[in-house]
Amino acid sequence: MSLDRLWSGWRADYVGSTGTGSGTGSVFTEILGSGLPDDETFIVHRGPTCFVILNAYPYSTGHMLVLPYREVADLEQLNEEESGELWATVTAAVAAVKRSHRPHALNVGINLGASAGGSISQHLHVHVVPRWEGDANFMTAVANTRTLPEPLGETHRRIRSAWTSGTSPQEGTGR
Repeated sequence: MSLDRLWSGWRADYVGSTGTGSGTGSVFTEILGSGLPDDETFIVHRGPTCFVILNAYPYSTGHMLVLPYREVADLEQLNEEESGELWATVTAAVAAVKRSHRPHALNVGINLGASAGGSISQHLHVHVVPRWEGDANFMTAVANTRTLPEPLGETHRRIRSAWTSGTSPQEGTGR
C-alpha cells in the first residue's frame, strides 16, 4: 500500500516547536509562558491545576486537550489534586462541547508515550474529540484528508461561552 502525502508546510513551525523550542518545555508549557491572551492561544478554561486548550491540528471541530499546568508524562506522576481536577475537567469539557456543538458522540482518550501515538508525550494530555454520524466525507474517503468547517477562533468562542454558561445545548447541529 502506498502512502499518500498532502503538503502542509505551514505545520513546520509547530513540529519544530515540540520539544525543541526555547528549551523551557513542551509546546503547552511554552504557550502558558508566552503571556498571550487565551483567545490567541485558544485556551478555553483555566482551573487551579489544569487547563483546557483547543487542539491546533484537530481531528474534528471542537477537539480539546485537557492537561495539568505541571509538565508530567505519566498519570502516576500527577499529585492527588491534579488527578482529581484532571478528570473533573475532562467531564466539564465533554459537557461544554455537547452544549456548544451538539456532537452525536465523543472520543476521550490519552496516548501515554511516543510509541502509543503521543506527539507531545512529555506533557500528559487527555483528548476530547467530538464525533458526528457520517463525519467522514469525500475528502477523507478519496484523499485521506480531513476538512474542518469552523475556524479555531469561532470554536474557541463557542466552547468558552458554553463552558461558562452551563445552559442547555444551542439549537442546530453546530457543524
